[in-house]
Amino acid sequence: MIDKRYKETIHTDKNNYEYFTITHDEHNVRIYTLKNGLKVFLAQNFDAPRIQTFIPVKTGSNNDPADNTGLAHYLEHMMFKGTSRMGTQNWEKEKVLIEQIEALYEQHKEEQDPEKKKEIYTKIDEISQEASQYAIANEYDKVISSLGASGTNAHTWFDETVYKNNIPNNELEKWLKVEKERFSEIVLRLFHTELESVYEEFNRAQDNDARLVSYELMDALFPTHPNGQQTTLGKPEHLKNPSMKAIHKYFDEYYVPNNYAMVLVGDLDFEESIQLIDQYFGSLPYKELPKKTPIIESPITEIVARTVHSPTTPRVQLAWRTESYGSKEAILADITANILSNRGEAGLLDLHINQTQKMLWAQAFSVGLKEYGYFSIVAVPKEAQTMDEAKEMVLEQIELVKKGDFPDWMLPAIVNDFKLQRMKALETAEGLATNLYDTYIKGRSWEEELNEMDEYATFTKEDIVNFANTFFKDNYVIIYKEKGINDKLLRVENPGITPIKINRDAQSEFLKEVLSEITEEIIIPEFIDYDKEITKDIVKDKHLSFVKNRYNNLAQVYFIFPFGSDHDRELGLSTQVLQYLGTEKFSPEDLKQEFFKIGVSNDFKTTNNQLLISLSGLEENLEKGIELLQHWMYNVMPDQEIYNQFAETILENREAVKKDKNRIMTALTNYTKLGKFSRFTDIISTEELTNSRVEVFTDRMKTLFKYPYQLFFYGRNFEDFKGYIGKYVETESLEIPEPKKYPEPNTTGNVYFTDYDMVQVEMSKIGKGNEVDPRNFGKVNVFNEYFGRGLSSIVFQEIRESKSLAYSAYVSYAANSESGHPDYVTTYIGTQPDKLQIAVDTMTDLMNEMPEVPIQFENAKYAALKQIASARITRTNIFFNTLRLKKLGIYHDFRKDIYEQIQSLNFEDIKQFYQTEIKPVHFNTAIIGKKENLDMDAVRKMGPFTEVSLKDIFGH
Repeated sequence: MIDKRYKETIHTDKNNYEYFTITHDEHNVRIYTLKNGLKVFLAQNFDAPRIQTFIPVKTGSNNDPADNTGLAHYLEHMMFKGTSRMGTQNWEKEKVLIEQIEALYEQHKEEQDPEKKKEIYTKIDEISQEASQYAIANEYDKVISSLGASGTNAHTWFDETVYKNNIPNNELEKWLKVEKERFSEIVLRLFHTELESVYEEFNRAQDNDARLVSYELMDALFPTHPNGQQTTLGKPEHLKNPSMKAIHKYFDEYYVPNNYAMVLVGDLDFEESIQLIDQYFGSLPYKELPKKTPIIESPITEIVARTVHSPTTPRVQLAWRTESYGSKEAILADITANILSNRGEAGLLDLHINQTQKMLWAQAFSVGLKEYGYFSIVAVPKEAQTMDEAKEMVLEQIELVKKGDFPDWMLPAIVNDFKLQRMKALETAEGLATNLYDTYIKGRSWEEELNEMDEYATFTKEDIVNFANTFFKDNYVIIYKEKGINDKLLRVENPGITPIKINRDAQSEFLKEVLSEITEEIIIPEFIDYDKEITKDIVKDKHLSFVKNRYNNLAQVYFIFPFGSDHDRELGLSTQVLQYLGTEKFSPEDLKQEFFKIGVSNDFKTTNNQLLISLSGLEENLEKGIELLQHWMYNVMPDQEIYNQFAETILENREAVKKDKNRIMTALTNYTKLGKFSRFTDIISTEELTNSRVEVFTDRMKTLFKYPYQLFFYGRNFEDFKGYIGKYVETESLEIPEPKKYPEPNTTGNVYFTDYDMVQVEMSKIGKGNEVDPRNFGKVNVFNEYFGRGLSSIVFQEIRESKSLAYSAYVSYAANSESGHPDYVTTYIGTQPDKLQIAVDTMTDLMNEMPEVPIQFENAKYAALKQIASARITRTNIFFNTLRLKKLGIYHDFRKDIYEQIQSLNFEDIKQFYQTEIKPVHFNTAIIGKKENLDMDAVRKMGPFTEVSLKDIFGH
């Protein structure tokens, strides 16, 4: 039993509220419990005058009724629809109609005759039309964005439903007022259109390869427990036959104050905050929770094998069930997973399989849930390998753990790495708040969470070996993900929803009340004087910049080279080859281990015009990291055999990405935007790759530090850094090559299509605009908020709320990041094939004539102003913002100009911006989907049609 360093202590604040803190907790988290059982976690973070808020509810899909799976997730969606006071123009009239709709859904659920079900649904659609005239779509988002909130969202998982907002700290009371309103009752308005959106989300999930494997894995691991038997999105038959009555019952049972928490981290006053929370939430009544009978899984005593199919690259996944999060077994499983894979650094799988390129990729990880959990390994074989060969290779690494065949230094290094990663995560308001809500959901105390690292450190190598020998037997689940046709895809017909009224101009009395309340404390925007915040110096002939880390003992150093793949097409590939090579002193595996031992990680990022090499870790070890990095790069030993393996792996990866739907859509979008010849398609050919000598790449690395570059140091002791960095700086002697120029062709109305076996069809239109003009940035900000992005935007309301045509739809105006280059306008819709035509027509109508809703414009404008006023630039962003602005010819904090422009902006300015910058734009169209499901006549009417091959869009 370890002597616990972190212990709960009880206090009473000046207003007699009792709370707990934990001794030695550097974040000084306060934990209150109100009389109605509501847990409140408060912590301070003064990065910005904002507060990260989470409301985690201790319920998720595991509490769904067996005949209403997907209910918790659907309820989460409906929590954004308002109440009897918010989101309605006339509740008395709307209420009667919603009650009729609820009764019809109960009939619909019970009815077995398909034709009669259709008749009932037609009646639901008809009454929903009538009810919608009283509803105000997305009023919750309008009221919350009026506060200057960002990150408004929610998610549902096994045992949790979490509601999220990041708010200006001067709007805390208004936020509490709004959240108290929506957690007091649920109104299921605009129900059938949202239900169809959820079904589109289900369709989207069917096209998600990772979910396909995960569902099969969980079903096999948990044959009786809801972890495996109830997916978050639910069964399609339940989604199509919902019960509004069951949703109300679920809300009444689980959305009670003793079953959720308030987590607030940011620039807040403890005493004032808890008083306000109590004022608004303290009156909500405590309720006993439904009694749950624990579901105990029988041990897995044999290998359970399953096979699934999809068009992507084959892979195999193994998993062993563990006990719950925080248990001894779960901790030992987590440590073992990190012995095998520690962030790609020095685990057995990292070194023996990924580093040696024995297969395409392998990784181990553990997942701890509130009830049970699992340890898992994913392995992606090479084309010439079978999945069973891949399985045997990863099992061999587990055998090494069983034998204790891993270095003694690894366990303490893993624990130190855990501590470093936790330190990084908890230094931000969002990171700390996330950890707090996760601890609450899993039923653990903050004391237990803080003591966890010390508990990890007590386990010895002998403990790990004993655990591995008792835990890893032929008692696992294995999922073979083969390439082929997914015969489990469900394709459903469009139910024929009549577009509902969304009443954009309307406001409830509740919204008017919130908007009329004057916020007394005004947040004044703070703009950075970069010259004051960044200390500059010269080391030899290199510019050195420094920003002080005011948070912890972590440090980062960046070597910033002002050239990239445009200047040298093989630069990025050279940095990749380096990862597989060693020196005379260290093998490639030794180098990985040396970096991991000192807790310093390295990263190489190549863009079209920059190479960024970074090291990060404890400041006291940073010089060792720099020394090791330069030893590696100056002394890298070319090895043709390793390079040949590398080239083979690159070619196999190229084939793998051509099977992945998301990567195909990215490639197709690039082709649609930039044509046949672009950075995306201008890659090293197979012939060049296979015939190259490794020295071509290693010589680049050996001479890299002879080129011009600048240094950026983020840490605490600048004088110390300056004292040693000169030893590692070489005077430049090589010149930067001229960059290659890539065309930016006009978009002229062409349609490009790629065939892929999927449920949905995805369509993106891309239009080349005028050359970037920073004087438009304020207008761009407000236009996107008003028209194309976010829950209350015109596009979202029309396509999703009114017509239920898609789960995801947006329009985005993207200003170019570099002077002399064009802006681009992008539209996106993901929907069922039989909805595509009406979705396209709707989007076209919106783009041809922008709807005018002055109230919504004002909301977008003031939301943008509040977000800028309460935003603060911190940490490494202080320096990297100057690099981004420099590409636009700007040398000061340009947010000041944007803020001033938005202040004086009126709706006529946005209309003028739309008329000059968007309406004249011609669009090319990218479509991916299953060809046989598309109305090709309708597609061809969109413009000159070309079906493009994977070779066309990928360039290989």
